[in-house]
Amino acid sequence: MTEKPPIKYLSPQDWELLIEDFQYDIVRREKWTSHYSPLSILDLALSSILRKDFPLKTSLISFLEEFADSLFRDFEVQPALDRLIDAIRSMVQAPHDAVSFSSALKERMVVAVTTVFICIGNDIELCRGQLESLVELLLTIVNRPSHGADRQMRAVACECLRELERAFPCLLAEIAGHIWGLCQSERTHASQSYILLFTLVIHNIVTRKVNVSILNTAVPLVPFNVPQFLVGGSSREVSGLNFKELRRVMAFLLEWPHILTPSAMVEFMSLIMPVAVVLELQASMLKVQFSGLLYSYDPMLCHVVLMIYSRFVDAFDGQEASIARRLVLISREAQLPLVFRMLALHWLLGFIGLVPDSGGRKKHSIIEIGLGFFYPSVFDPLALKSLKLDLLAFCAIYLNTLSTDNVGGGSSEVAGPRVSEVKLFDDGLVSVSAFKWLPPWSTETAVAFRTFHKFLIGARSHSDTDSSTNRTLMESTIFHTLERLLVKMTLEFQVLVPVIVAFVDRLLLCQKHHWLGERLLQTFDRHLLPKATTEYRLASYFPIFDRIAANDTIPARGLLELLTKFIVSVVEKHGPDTGLKSWSLGSKVLGICRTLMIHHHGSRLFLGLSRLLAFTCLYFPDLEVRDNARIYLRMLICIPGKKLRHLLNLGTQLPGIAPSPHTSSFFNVQPPRSSHDPKKSRNISSYIHLERVVPLLVKQSWSLSLPTLGIGGDEPGYMGETIMESEPPLDMENDVVNGSSSDIQQQIVSETEQIDYPQEPLRVMDSKISEILGILRRHFSCIPDFRHMPGLKIRIACSLRFKSESFNHVWRPATDLDGVDALPAIYATVLSFSSSAPYGTIPPFHIPFLLGEPPTNGYSVGQKGSLDIVPVENGSAEEESFRAVVTIELEPREPMPGLVDVSIETNTENGQIISGQLRRSITVGIEDMFLKAIIPSDVAEDEVPGYYSDVFHALWEACFTSSNTGRETFPLKGGKGMTAINGTRSVKLLEVPAMPLIRAIERQLAPFVVSVIGEPLVNIVKDGGVIRDIIWKDGASDSALDVTTSGNDYDYDYADKEPLQLKYTEEEEGEEDDREESSVNISNNRNMGCFLVLIFLPPRFHLLFEMEVSLFLS
Repeated sequence: MTEKPPIKYLSPQDWELLIEDFQYDIVRREKWTSHYSPLSILDLALSSILRKDFPLKTSLISFLEEFADSLFRDFEVQPALDRLIDAIRSMVQAPHDAVSFSSALKERMVVAVTTVFICIGNDIELCRGQLESLVELLLTIVNRPSHGADRQMRAVACECLRELERAFPCLLAEIAGHIWGLCQSERTHASQSYILLFTLVIHNIVTRKVNVSILNTAVPLVPFNVPQFLVGGSSREVSGLNFKELRRVMAFLLEWPHILTPSAMVEFMSLIMPVAVVLELQASMLKVQFSGLLYSYDPMLCHVVLMIYSRFVDAFDGQEASIARRLVLISREAQLPLVFRMLALHWLLGFIGLVPDSGGRKKHSIIEIGLGFFYPSVFDPLALKSLKLDLLAFCAIYLNTLSTDNVGGGSSEVAGPRVSEVKLFDDGLVSVSAFKWLPPWSTETAVAFRTFHKFLIGARSHSDTDSSTNRTLMESTIFHTLERLLVKMTLEFQVLVPVIVAFVDRLLLCQKHHWLGERLLQTFDRHLLPKATTEYRLASYFPIFDRIAANDTIPARGLLELLTKFIVSVVEKHGPDTGLKSWSLGSKVLGICRTLMIHHHGSRLFLGLSRLLAFTCLYFPDLEVRDNARIYLRMLICIPGKKLRHLLNLGTQLPGIAPSPHTSSFFNVQPPRSSHDPKKSRNISSYIHLERVVPLLVKQSWSLSLPTLGIGGDEPGYMGETIMESEPPLDMENDVVNGSSSDIQQQIVSETEQIDYPQEPLRVMDSKISEILGILRRHFSCIPDFRHMPGLKIRIACSLRFKSESFNHVWRPATDLDGVDALPAIYATVLSFSSSAPYGTIPPFHIPFLLGEPPTNGYSVGQKGSLDIVPVENGSAEEESFRAVVTIELEPREPMPGLVDVSIETNTENGQIISGQLRRSITVGIEDMFLKAIIPSDVAEDEVPGYYSDVFHALWEACFTSSNTGRETFPLKGGKGMTAINGTRSVKLLEVPAMPLIRAIERQLAPFVVSVIGEPLVNIVKDGGVIRDIIWKDGASDSALDVTTSGNDYDYDYADKEPLQLKYTEEEEGEEDDREESSVNISNNRNMGCFLVLIFLPPRFHLLFEMEVSLFLS
């Protein structure tokens, strides 16, 4: 492989850029490695380091030490190590120069090369030559004992050899005798490094059981050769250990601890103790020599004594109390560093656990020593207080366990009075009693509640699964004491509620102690709720209420009663300055209600929760809270339990969504919306159906054109009906037909527009015309002008349903649920409406939840015949719970039929969006337009029948006296528009017997009948009891409308000519028999009477009927 010729030297700026790129990322590193091989970079770095005038030598050494492991590949390790060793040999052998090659630079280079070798040269067989060269160089440096000029360099070389010995155990085993001699000859401070190096070599020889001679070694110090047993994998025999030599070496090493620093002492003892165990030395020797270190004021030396104790416990038998007393005194020495005092307490906790004590006498004596000193003092630092409280908790747990063993019949050698754990708990909290007044985030508060937790569960480890332990804890005095304390603090210090909630949450989240958290919540439910007052500060307890609501083992009755009282109090105290506070409190209460619905069965909380939500819907001052409460109430009533919990949980379980800080609002967590799939929504009409609740009576299309007068009508009026015949002429005087019905059209004109008629002489009106005009003005003044204000609306009731089987096939896989829970559901459905007919803007309709229809076996909805007249009664037996009532609101601009197109957008349970248009439109018929005439506000209830009768006669007379009223205009409600009267009349002859006609009128037109004339007809209608509160006129002569009918006689038998009539019910059949019997008694007079019907058609039209009823014709 041909390398690209590198630049001869890199400038310091280039090296700085290279080091920065290597430290940044691999991409920028490749900018250099693509031009320079790793060996080239190493050569450039070493040549720069060996240059006298290069300023970045230390940086380059650190660079090589940091990136050697990732820079060199396997086949480049040997050349790289060779160049490193050559470079360090050149630098070490170079004369001392304080500027170019200082002692510190040489020491730094030696350490760096050793580190690189340990990192990349771990294969001793592959790098044997390089390892021998490096060790030989280091041995050459250390082989000048007591040479003062380079004592620091020799100490560093010893440390490097020690690291190589640690990386390659027994590497220096064959030259251990030479190293011993160097240790005996060294008299400078570097002797510590020599001693530690020799100790490590002896430790590896003993632990690895290598058979080498220390006193009689034949291997020279230099040149150095790697031992054959390291290269070939063979090992020396165990029996070959020379215990005599090793004991002599051990005696030598134990003479030198006085020259070691505390840190070196710790490392020295960690190496000596395993050797002493193998050599079977008496532990009392170590105890006598080193136990005095415990009374020093250095934590490292005290740690040495505890290390010896942990390894040789039996050697310190009888001295446990003195060790414990010394540790207690260290913790009380105020002049000592805080870390040392805290370490003493940690050591004491571990020391008590190490004490071997079958009868409990030794541990009890240690605890008795510490009980007088463990109570935190006022001026102790908080960290020290925390550790002392931990010790108090440990002592309380031990004493309680000891007492339980004695009561249970266990043997114990401890006798005498004992301090109760409750007293220890109360006395210990005195030192941190300020937590009750401090902020909840204070450290002292955290220490106090940490102590609560220690005292509560310290004796119950997480691995303990014995149920009897749980029962014992629930019956313990410390648990009852803590219960009372938490309830008391909650009532007195509301600021501590978040900390108490965190304490309970910690127990609830622990699988072992979950039942403890539930028990505390039950305590709050029993003792906190009855004492809580329904003031604004009750909101501080809401986090606890939320945890109570989330626990299904606690009945929700008490919580719901308290929340209801609180909502009533908020409503009563609401004022202009409490708007934001009321919103916040109401939203939090709804959040608790949501938690209840998620975790409790609906049947358990339906009554109380429905009352709370209903009151909030009606009386809470904030609109958003009322709306959310209405949604919750609707969901509680409509949605089954499992689906309700699934819906309320939606959003809280989705990954990648941060929880909202206001968890009370229903719409606060917005789940990610899935993209709309047009393919799945293409055939939604096959399983989603929107149908009219009441089918249309008249199904065929109808049309009638209403002419305009040319007096300011902005929009042409078209209306039609199949019972009407043709378009009438404009000249009403030439169109006087002896008929029984009349259509009246009013055209709106503005106040500034004039009626385009030729000038006529002034007309004189009589009192009758004046009275008619007064009635009409009063009537039209109640009709709103839709151009300037909201017009009259009609409502069409429909029902929405969808089929479960077809829906599941498209949107949801089959589940293992059964019953109602297995049915699919749609959520947040929005129905949008549009129409080409003049119905104004149609508002959308929202449905929060709808269940799918359960599948039916062998049932299919057949197509009904296209009959013109269909029965109104709907005989469907489908359950209403699988249908949603939909109301379509229309504001007709003209009374004309039309079609309303329906579009739907809804969501499935898994968040998919269903969107599309339903193929079947909703038909709007003429009977949908039928409204009762508007009643003025000053008309009393008992005067309403007379008012309707007056309006009917006035409108009828206006049609027949158009010469007197045709030029009159009547202002509409709003004062900006006027209307004029234009009447159209027609006649229909119905070959229908009287009784079927009367039944049809009672069934379809009863609300619009204003008067019944004729004694026979009055008697029949009154007996039916359907039509009431109208004007009854027994004599036909009293009718103000004298119209004559043709004199044809009909002498055919009624029974032969009447068509077959099916009775709806048996009661109706009996009723009909009675009414027909009364009609048979009527004389041969063909005219039984007449009906007067007044129907208002929005926005301003009227439909008048005068129906003369005869026995066989009408």
